[in-house]
Amino acid sequence: MNDPEKKAQYNLNKLAKRLRHGVGDAINDFNMIEEGDRIMVCLSGGKDSYTLLDILLNLQKSAPIDFSIVAVNLDQKQPGFPEHILPEYLQSIGVEYRIVEEDTYSIVKAIIPEGKTTCSLCSRLRRGILYRVAEELGATKIALGHHRDDILETLLLNMFYGGKLKGMPPKLVSDNGKHVVIRPLAYCREKDIERYAEIKQFPIIPCNLCGSQPNLQRQVVGDMLRDWDKRFPGRLETMFTAMCNVVPSHLADPKQFDFVNIRADGVAREDGDKAFDKESFSDPARINILASRPVAGLNDCGEM
Repeated sequence: MNDPEKKAQYNLNKLAKRLRHGVGDAINDFNMIEEGDRIMVCLSGGKDSYTLLDILLNLQKSAPIDFSIVAVNLDQKQPGFPEHILPEYLQSIGVEYRIVEEDTYSIVKAIIPEGKTTCSLCSRLRRGILYRVAEELGATKIALGHHRDDILETLLLNMFYGGKLKGMPPKLVSDNGKHVVIRPLAYCREKDIERYAEIKQFPIIPCNLCGSQPNLQRQVVGDMLRDWDKRFPGRLETMFTAMCNVVPSHLADPKQFDFVNIRADGVAREDGDKAFDKESFSDPARINILASRPVAGLNDCGEM
């Protein structure tokens, strides 16, 4: 192996280790995967879900617990969709899988006027089908490929357009109350996932339905975050740290903190208001990104 090949392999190993540790930490911190779980990995054919499946399969080999994985792809019958690619890939890696064929494309195109965004209806249809399939497969957890940048985009979208301080949680019960949805890539950066997918040469399948909508609000916010990441290194890390370090007493939601009934009782407190102190801020590059993570104590092997 010549020097360029050694360097490429070294970089791949370093990148893979960073992603594995990110996924392992997220699983550990939020208790995403438990003994005997059957994990349904939703595989779209994009870089994120390919990476999620690949990392979970690798972690499965060294995890201190036993769990099974089944990959599920929803073929939405988009024109020109290369339906042979995913089955061939999944067969080649030897993972259990199921391809679900449902013509949601025709439904979306029939209902949504030309030029309007299709994401809302498309996601509702897709969600209902995947919930049904999870029950049929006996899956105990549904794993989605959303990463750190997706979570930050959702936070800003809710702030800018929804009037809510709300993101995309790493773990949550589904809206029908029957499933636990997990996002093991929650701590992983999109640029790392993108590079990993390129090196691994996953057979990426673009979503033509969404790709024809260049002015989506999420895309605009995503472009803004990428610009910040280039111009202000560490800003995205600081933002994500903030999501893991919420102080309800210093926001303004009376449903989350009992502002109405607070009284001065003479007892000093960490969350008290320092009304006359000038606020100080750290250098983003020096902030420990995950310093405020909860610790679940599952990580026996250094990965999960």
